[in-house]
Amino acid sequence: MRALYIAATGMSAQQFNLDVIANNLANVNTAGFKQSRAEFQDLLYQTIHAPGVQMGQNAQLPVGSQIGLGVTSGATAIQFTQGALRTTGGNYDIAINGDGFFQILMPDGTLAYTRDGEFSVDSTGKLVTSQGYALQPEIVIPQDMQTVTISPDGIVSVTRAGQTNPDQIGQIQLTRFINPQGLMSLGSNLYAPTQASGTPITDVPSQSGLGTLIQGSIEGSNVNIVNEMIDLIMAQRAYESNSKAIQTADQMLTTANQIKQ
Repeated sequence: MRALYIAATGMSAQQFNLDVIANNLANVNTAGFKQSRAEFQDLLYQTIHAPGVQMGQNAQLPVGSQIGLGVTSGATAIQFTQGALRTTGGNYDIAINGDGFFQILMPDGTLAYTRDGEFSVDSTGKLVTSQGYALQPEIVIPQDMQTVTISPDGIVSVTRAGQTNPDQIGQIQLTRFINPQGLMSLGSNLYAPTQASGTPITDVPSQSGLGTLIQGSIEGSNVNIVNEMIDLIMAQRAYESNSKAIQTADQMLTTANQIKQ
């Protein structure tokens, strides 16, 4: 009986959907996190009669007879909408208002990308992520720094001890992608480019379609708890419906066996 296998694919798909929703809810307070959405595809169809088949000399089927074989999880699409900006007052907290990613140097020498602007200063004065990965291009804060200012277009200036005029020490750059949904999630709020994401486009903030920077703020998660809870209820009901279809198919088989006896 096809219904058993078809309903089983529906239950498996809704389990996958539940996993995606659970991950979104778990990261509701993760800075720079972008929610994902499960996407589904119907499986192959068993064609009993194709549309338009000649059934006689002057008879043609106006519609066909096909039975779908279930559903499968197609993809998890990341939604790169803007998250809410939260003021922290931290000198090294930087939020991106608009499109773009910070460039991060990984231990293997490759570049990763993030929307998480919770930066700190390591023992050498470099701006680094919470994992200790350096921001690129490298920004080094001098030890005699009194104040640090990051402009909306990424210019980093410091006022040193005994000086009144600030010195420019670096320029933060941002990167955007034609297809950011093609990025690969690495965890730790980091993304890696792929062939699907396209060639990185790097420039200073406010140029080439990139957003601007806001010092003393961070971008929160773009997860909407209300929408996620609605999706959670829908996934639960869909799972229950597919389970009910399996129970009904089983009852029909039981009835058929009883008739034979």
